[in-house]
Amino acid sequence: MPDRDSVALIYAPNGRDSVVAASILQERGISSQPVASLEALAECLGENALFVVVVEEVLRSSNLGPINAWVTSQPSWSDLPFIVLTHKGAGPERNPAAARVAQALGNVSFLERPFHPTTFVSVAESARKNRRRQLEARNRIVELRESELNLKTALLAGHLGTWSLDLSSWELGSSPEFRQIFGRCADKELTYDELTASVHPDDRQGREDGLRRSVDAGEDYVSEYRVIWPDQSLHWAEVRGRLVHDQRGKPQRLIGVGSDITSRKHAEAALRSMNETLERRVEERTEALKAEIAQRQDTEQKLLQSQKLEAIGQLTGGVAHDFNNLLMAVLGNLDLARKHAADDPRLTRLIDGALQGARRGASLTQRLLAFARRQDLEVEPTDLSELVANMQELLARSVGSSIQITTAIAGGLPLVLVDGNQVELALLNLVVNARDAMPEGGQLSISVRAEEGVVPSEGLPLGAYVCLSVRDTGSGMDEETVRRAVDPFFSTKELGKGTGLGLSMIHGLAVQLNGALTLTSTLGEGTLAELWLPVTTEVRHQVSMPDPLDELPRGPAIILLVDDDALIAMSSVDMLEDLGHRVLEANSGQQALDIIKNEPAIDLMITDFSMPGMNGAQLAKAARELRPALPILVATGYADLPAGTEMGLPRLGKPYTQEQLEREIARILS
Repeated sequence: MPDRDSVALIYAPNGRDSVVAASILQERGISSQPVASLEALAECLGENALFVVVVEEVLRSSNLGPINAWVTSQPSWSDLPFIVLTHKGAGPERNPAAARVAQALGNVSFLERPFHPTTFVSVAESARKNRRRQLEARNRIVELRESELNLKTALLAGHLGTWSLDLSSWELGSSPEFRQIFGRCADKELTYDELTASVHPDDRQGREDGLRRSVDAGEDYVSEYRVIWPDQSLHWAEVRGRLVHDQRGKPQRLIGVGSDITSRKHAEAALRSMNETLERRVEERTEALKAEIAQRQDTEQKLLQSQKLEAIGQLTGGVAHDFNNLLMAVLGNLDLARKHAADDPRLTRLIDGALQGARRGASLTQRLLAFARRQDLEVEPTDLSELVANMQELLARSVGSSIQITTAIAGGLPLVLVDGNQVELALLNLVVNARDAMPEGGQLSISVRAEEGVVPSEGLPLGAYVCLSVRDTGSGMDEETVRRAVDPFFSTKELGKGTGLGLSMIHGLAVQLNGALTLTSTLGEGTLAELWLPVTTEVRHQVSMPDPLDELPRGPAIILLVDDDALIAMSSVDMLEDLGHRVLEANSGQQALDIIKNEPAIDLMITDFSMPGMNGAQLAKAARELRPALPILVATGYADLPAGTEMGLPRLGKPYTQEQLEREIARILS
């Protein structure tokens, strides 16, 4: 659904909340509409509402009845998102008033103030995508209802009546059209005993035999017999049905259609033609109904899964960004502290432990970004067979001596466009999972092959792919576990043995590389994991190794550091000054531009990307207009870069160490 057809409703009468929220939404291409009162807000609610932003303080003592009435009367497909801006500590866990708001509004996301614009954008984007999915579901429901109406119209046009028979109680349900076939009034019920008694005595045995075959053998029920109406007139009825089983496979009921074929029986010549037409029509309509029901169920399942993964992806991406910023300050300060604690072994050991924990946190954020498909990949044409061959010794050490590894690597494979380091990590994760599934030992097979003209997974185009597969002889998984295996934080391992992010990270990496991860497993027989990657026509470039001496700094430099986060700025300034550089500090894009205008001697600008008002890409563009030759380094923990912001600038991922910072500065200034 295009955003121009929907608007975000904003009710924040006090302060600048309404203006700020509207401005942030406008930057993301989301139209918004401020409202003056709760009554006006209730009147604006409808299908054109994308989501609602409201401040919590105006809801505490207000009458939420009109809004609650609309919320509770929404169609089944609709669950309008509300974003409630609260003060710190005013969430529903500690505030009964907030709990009342959540109960009245239904689909509520509480966002504590003050908040980072990136966090607000993440919540708003999640609400917008959630609402889009709801409207897509509405369209599908409308289509299905139209199909059902067409089917009913067709049944009426064909003079068909519908019926159902419960095999446990022998209770008969029928439509008015079906009852008319037996000479009954449309508004009078027809029991199964009455139907049986109305059948001509000479035709009862044949009808009962057909019914028994349908129940015992699962055959479709088709029967033609004469019917004696209450006025003793003789007519012909044709009844068809199909057996429906319960969840345990036990016959539950018969459903079908019936028609009056008296005229057809009287005209023998027209009988065959009309019979063939009726049979074809009934089969087509029955199959169409089953196909539509199956399609609806499949669509609903995919919609729910897509909404779940989309919401988790938005959440994990935002969490990873904030977590990287925190780790930047921790790692930077610990890195500097370790240099000054070299003479104290105990303090050095404590700092090393803290550094190790912080680096594990950085690794976790990379897995979160991989699942959210927002990690920064450095892709290049790669030979997977060469990559696997170079990892054989590492893989053998990872699984231990109780597991036998065999490899089947085809020669002359085409190249794939991947980030080699990330694929190595993915392969190591698959091998470790296989090892954990074989605690008593077993066989582990790794193969690399190329296939052409295949579609490895739903959603991928027909083409040429390279497949990296890992097969084990371990405990395997049942269908439900396989279905949930790539869900983040889902793990079959005991507490403390895994984060549940391994397979979700590999799945996210595969999707980001335009490929797929497929899992095939049988409980007790093992698992096959296959990473499918599309073949590339790009060629490998020979890269000469730089001379380590060339990477050393040429001397102290004047560096402009731009970051809106005070903790990160302080840590980065300390690292730069410790390296001997002179640092000019700016906390916003505009402040940085003012410094560039007034300070002629700037050797390098290091800027964060995600900043309010002016992001790193916008700052870089404005800075280059003032000083075209100014070297610029973008440092970011996560940036969902919009189209048009890629400027070919070097990037340094947060969190980074002083050594990484030193090498990047040396590379840029060399």
